[in-house]
Amino acid sequence: MAIISEVEEESSSRPSMLPFRATFDSSNPLGFLQKVFDFLGEQSDFLKKPSAEEEISAAVRAAKDKLRKAEKKAEKESVKPVEKKPVEKESVKPTMAASSSKPMEVEKPKEDKEANPIVPNKGNGTDLENYSWVQTLQEVTVSIPVPTGTKARSVVCEIKKNRLKLGLKGQDPIIDGELYRPVKPDDCYWNIEDQKMISILLTKQDQMEWWKCCVKGEPEIDTQKVEPENSKLADLDPETRSTVEKMMFDQRQKQMGLPTSDELQKQDILKKFMSQHPEMDFTNAKIN
Repeated sequence: MAIISEVEEESSSRPSMLPFRATFDSSNPLGFLQKVFDFLGEQSDFLKKPSAEEEISAAVRAAKDKLRKAEKKAEKESVKPVEKKPVEKESVKPTMAASSSKPMEVEKPKEDKEANPIVPNKGNGTDLENYSWVQTLQEVTVSIPVPTGTKARSVVCEIKKNRLKLGLKGQDPIIDGELYRPVKPDDCYWNIEDQKMISILLTKQDQMEWWKCCVKGEPEIDTQKVEPENSKLADLDPETRSTVEKMMFDQRQKQMGLPTSDELQKQDILKKFMSQHPEMDFTNAKIN
């Protein structure tokens, strides 16, 4: 977690510098960017410029190019050949005790058992040996191949808030473990497709977080390489879109431990009241 804040203005003679404070969560970088854009919209006219989107896109492209160059440079440095110094062989004279001596045990280097995060599949999930899963911010879909001709009555499926169990009657479960994050059991369901594929839809409880795995203990994906689905907010009417954006903003704020839109509005009202009553002393006042 990283805290970013700007230094308050030093004197009235210098250009005004407004303090900005936000918490960065590596699992939800979009929430941090949303806070930045909200701050820009409140404190400047930058977002009102016709070229604002182009300038932001150009900044993103420049940052990505810089990152790619840094990765290529690091990759080249990591593959540089290491010069090996010739090893001088020492002559050892045989002794009478040499035949009875035990061979020297050489300690083998310990293998790094911690697997690095893997690149997600096209559906932002993982393809495993017995099943695969994909996800959006709202849902997780699990696909399990079964023998052709499998009937629904032979399937055993239990979906709980924090656990998933799936298998066929009389056989060991194919999936049986704790989910990465809680789900809404009443909004989850499963079906069997063409009598050869079981599909399970899991509705996330927290719909602003990417899952690293479906069931704990599986290989985890690198959520920084997830490719979000295209936003459909532009297709909504203005009133609905405003409601959805407010809801998403409030969810992100709560996740980062920051005030919601309603709480920010109350803070603004209090600040206006303070500016309208300069005769009152608010030196030790704190706005939570």
